[in-house]
Amino acid sequence: MAKKVVWTEKAELDRKEILSYWKGRNKSNAYPIKLNELFKEATRLIQSNPQIGKLSNNQSVRSKIVKDYLMFYEEYPNEIVILAIWDNRQNPQNQEYFTG
Repeated sequence: MAKKVVWTEKAELDRKEILSYWKGRNKSNAYPIKLNELFKEATRLIQSNPQIGKLSNNQSVRSKIVKDYLMFYEEYPNEIVILAIWDNRQNPQNQEYFTG
């Protein structure tokens, strides 16, 4: 049975900010809708196969690539928690919180 997926407030905020940025930049909903579908698909993949993501230096956190972004998540016995969505074009030192 697939585990329940829970999004943290930070992850939800990250997703909303990313989609809002692309809507404003492109003056269109087309790309944000496509990107949101990719986030949903990645979530389904993580839910059906929690080990699909790359294990970080922090042994409890994994990451799944979605276009230019990383979805950080942790697996627990009954649920999977999406921690954050990271834009890979940012300074990688700032993601140490998730990668250890």
